Amino acid sequence: MYLIENIVNTKIGDYMDINIKELLDVTVRALSSLITLFLVTKMLGKKQVSQLSLFDYVIGISIGNFAAEMTINLESNEINGILAVLIFGVVAYLISYGTIKSIWLRRFFMGTPTVIIQDGKILEKNLRKVKFDINDMLEEIRSNGYFDLSQVEFAVMEANGKLSILPRQDYRPVTPKDMNLKVPKESLCANVVIDSKIMFKNLEYMNKDEKWLKKELRVKGYSDLSKILLATLDVNEKVTVYEKNLEIKSRDILE
Repeated sequence: MYLIENIVNTKIGDYMDINIKELLDVTVRALSSLITLFLVTKMLGKKQVSQLSLFDYVIGISIGNFAAEMTINLESNEINGILAVLIFGVVAYLISYGTIKSIWLRRFFMGTPTVIIQDGKILEKNLRKVKFDINDMLEEIRSNGYFDLSQVEFAVMEANGKLSILPRQDYRPVTPKDMNLKVPKESLCANVVIDSKIMFKNLEYMNKDEKWLKKELRVKGYSDLSKILLATLDVNEKVTVYEKNLEIKSRDILE
């Protein structure tokens, strides 16, 4: 009986020891790949995240695959995975820099926009060029808020795959200029209070100070910053306050 328990405990101990070593190895590899991916993404810039071209898409998939392989495959050399990610990142950065300088490179790697609706007429040849069928086109147009195709004057498939639409003149939104109206000047709002903390840098940017802000908040009935989740300040010196409201329940979405 003692012999059996000793064997079982040894096996469990060996198993736990192997697992712990593997977990530590995976943890180190995961952190290394995460740091490498973050640095490469920072190098490539925001365009890689917000506007994926076909080339960016391929680079993103490849880098992600290398990172996953480096993390999970414990038999592979970690340095090889990091080197592969860095090489792809540097190549993507150089091509991105080249596309800024050269129109030809920009067209080759990033592509060009394609008109698929012109003067209210569907260009079937261009639809085939972008590998779109009628249903795909209608879905994209509905996603842009147009459920009646007759309201669309032009539709352009951008290089990143998004569809840009110019509606017919009769269906375009009315602007203040169309009605000869004068509107107050607008600009970006500054977040002057976030999570009950004053953003002094943003206040300084708006040419205001803490004393002025607290005075405005007291006028609105907020002598205590702890009740404020967010406060914004616009170019017209209007302060808008959003209170903390953890007790408010949201409404259910109808199915």
